[in-house]
Amino acid sequence: MGAYILRRLLLIIPTLIGIMVVNFALIQFVPGGPIEQILAQLEGSGDAFETIAGGADAGANAVGGDERYLGARGLPPEFIEELERQFGFDKPPLERFFKMMWDYLRFDFGESYFRSVGVIDLVIEKMPVSITLGLWSTLIAYLISIPLGIRKAVRDGSRFDTWTSGTIIIAYAIPGFLFAILLLVLFSGGSYWKIFPLRGLVSDNWDDLSMIGKVLDYFWHITLPVVAMTISSFATLTLLTKNSFLDEIKKQYVITAKAKGLSENKVLYGHVFRNAMLIVIAGFPSLFIGVFFGGSLIIETLFSLDGLGRLGFEAAVARDYPVMFGTLYVFGLMGLLVGILSDLMYVFVDPRIDFESRSV
Repeated sequence: MGAYILRRLLLIIPTLIGIMVVNFALIQFVPGGPIEQILAQLEGSGDAFETIAGGADAGANAVGGDERYLGARGLPPEFIEELERQFGFDKPPLERFFKMMWDYLRFDFGESYFRSVGVIDLVIEKMPVSITLGLWSTLIAYLISIPLGIRKAVRDGSRFDTWTSGTIIIAYAIPGFLFAILLLVLFSGGSYWKIFPLRGLVSDNWDDLSMIGKVLDYFWHITLPVVAMTISSFATLTLLTKNSFLDEIKKQYVITAKAKGLSENKVLYGHVFRNAMLIVIAGFPSLFIGVFFGGSLIIETLFSLDGLGRLGFEAAVARDYPVMFGTLYVFGLMGLLVGILSDLMYVFVDPRIDFESRSV
């Protein structure tokens, strides 16, 4: 197993480099970079100009400009060159890429162009919101889906199975953002009841609440966004659990156990459960990462939650490259490590699995 893990760890390096190369190359062809963003703001801000990046000051009211930038009319070439130097765009793309990767290998992600805050500090600041949504959504999906999936497998073909399958399919077909808007309209004072808050993770008077009050206030705020994020993963996990149990129930060892006179619960939870739950339990890390990174952007925006999804979206719109590439590098690395963790979960749940004898 050690050799297998070592091979997987070594594969992380070229995979991560490939991810960064593709995204860095694509960015070079996307118009509206950070310099263009600043120039557009300066052109519309009057005759007093202040640089945004690095805290350096520069002003201009002379005639001239650089034809490479649409917003550079009326700005002196020296000002444009100073901006390029501050952002590092005075160097060729290949040199910038190698410097970026060397810094990232040392986990030096630099500072945001427009916030003057370190990328790591930004990620740490926004991470609690995304962890809250991802963790609770995943746990609730497992707590509901596993018992429901087992029940559907035991009563396969019954009216209960038919009705719940229809409900699950409808839930899976509803886009998460549409369901989130529906929850806001119904339960956040949109048109009907004002039961849950419209925005934020905690109330404004959070510091003044007691410990129990803080816990209740926290759950009061996360109820709607967590429900909105859970709906799609809940449907997928339920059907996965049902199909996994159905496959095991039809096997010979189950028939033999029933023939020996064991009760249905003893057979189901003493023999079938461990084998059937292998794929469900082992998939927990990847499911959590998927919910954590994939479903948070729209939900955080709709519920005004300041998390990683919203941070990434704002960085992409503003062309804040340090935040974009820094978070891409960190999340890509985490995703690859979670893939290895999922394999280790398979071995933990069922020691008979041997990845050592398989090719990567």
